Amino acid sequence: MAGDLPIDHLLRRASFGATPQERAVFADLSMSVAIERLVEYGNRPDDIDTKIGQADYVGVTARGAFSPNTNIEDARQRWLFRMVHSERPLEEKMALFWHNHFATGYSKVAGALGTAQGTRVMAGKPGEVPGPPGQYELLRQYALGNFRDLLVAVAKDPAMLVWLDGRTNTRTRPQENFGREIMELFTWGVGHYTEADVYAAARVFTGWNLRTNGDARDTTVGFYEFVYNANQHDATAKTFTFPVYPDGTRTIPARAASDGMQDGIDFITALATHPETARRLARKLWGYFVSEALTPDAAFVESVAAVYLENRTEMRPVIRYILRSPWFLNPTHYYARYAWPVEFVVRAIKEVGGVGFSVDSARTPLTNMGQTLFEPPDVAGWSLGADWFSTGAMLARMNFAAQLASNQKFNLGKAAAVARQSPDRLLDHLLAVLTPPEYAPESFGVLQDYLRAGGTWTGTDAQLNTKASGLARLIVGSGEYQFV
Repeated sequence: MAGDLPIDHLLRRASFGATPQERAVFADLSMSVAIERLVEYGNRPDDIDTKIGQADYVGVTARGAFSPNTNIEDARQRWLFRMVHSERPLEEKMALFWHNHFATGYSKVAGALGTAQGTRVMAGKPGEVPGPPGQYELLRQYALGNFRDLLVAVAKDPAMLVWLDGRTNTRTRPQENFGREIMELFTWGVGHYTEADVYAAARVFTGWNLRTNGDARDTTVGFYEFVYNANQHDATAKTFTFPVYPDGTRTIPARAASDGMQDGIDFITALATHPETARRLARKLWGYFVSEALTPDAAFVESVAAVYLENRTEMRPVIRYILRSPWFLNPTHYYARYAWPVEFVVRAIKEVGGVGFSVDSARTPLTNMGQTLFEPPDVAGWSLGADWFSTGAMLARMNFAAQLASNQKFNLGKAAAVARQSPDRLLDHLLAVLTPPEYAPESFGVLQDYLRAGGTWTGTDAQLNTKASGLARLIVGSGEYQFV
């Protein structure tokens, strides 16, 4: 089956699947060259937003002017559009990974800043609106960049300052939320710190606050941005139960409040460069690129952690190593990952087709599947793996498959004209296009029975339209297609 090819495996994991045109490009590449094309995406154009609204691309639905910088529903559509069409798919794939890692919910942010500014700090694109990049744009910027630098940027990110209450972290009332989560969720995980460390971490970030620049009611000129308030920083020494500095020192020294930002830089550097952070990231990347269902191989964890530390927290060498590794390339690990709802939807659009389909039509189905972009359930992110698959969530996937296949009925029939000779040829054609894993005989028989039902096979355009659409619905809605 075509989906068992190493290149298809690479495109499902390091991208979101591929259109027939994209697969044709990658089919002529060796695996090593294909990996480099994905990893070194800086060589590819980043102009996909200019294609929004053009023919031959998936559509968007605007209610008034399309405004992804200030309307969260439009921001969700723009991200889905980019996932479907970007020539830099690994950038979007890693932005999705970091979105779950630094899980930040729009509703709380918008509740504090208003809907327009809430969207701007979550998804505002530099150059289109004033001020710092929205959090998602920040995650794209650092998608394969330096993790330590990403942590610093996230600590100063306006959306995060609202989400974890950094804007209220002051010298007299240290706010512990960010200090706790940067240790528990963003770096090395539970079991490596105490409550005393949480309080010390909160004091480290006192004065890392938020301010308005201009009139925030007008997103064309006003915005929110990070500010370091020296007069709100606790300038006294902070002692931890673990080393902060390479020489083993556990205390961040007292320093003038004007220099107090260095406390946070020192603390973040200590966390980012710690071997336990390297291992925790390795385990999360195993789940994202290899399998959420299999326990991470200890050799994988240690080798990936070593690459991370040797490269001073740079992520590009880490991801390159993973994609070249025997664990990633092992055929027994093909289809060993449960597709996240967003991955399922984008892959389906790329493989079934999307011309004449609006990504807006995917927003409600995605919510019913359990994943709304910019709205993770809590700071820990989404519950992954088999937890995606409640009865209602699977029904939502099946309904989306039916909706998309019906929308693409005539496009599917036209593309299937090369296979009009027989039901078996049509089945082979769609299995090659949609790249599911091999079906068990009973399930495969269901697909064959569907094609043979309804009378004699004639291969007319009308029959191709109906059968190709129906078969696509069955394949994309099948249990087998939920794995990547």
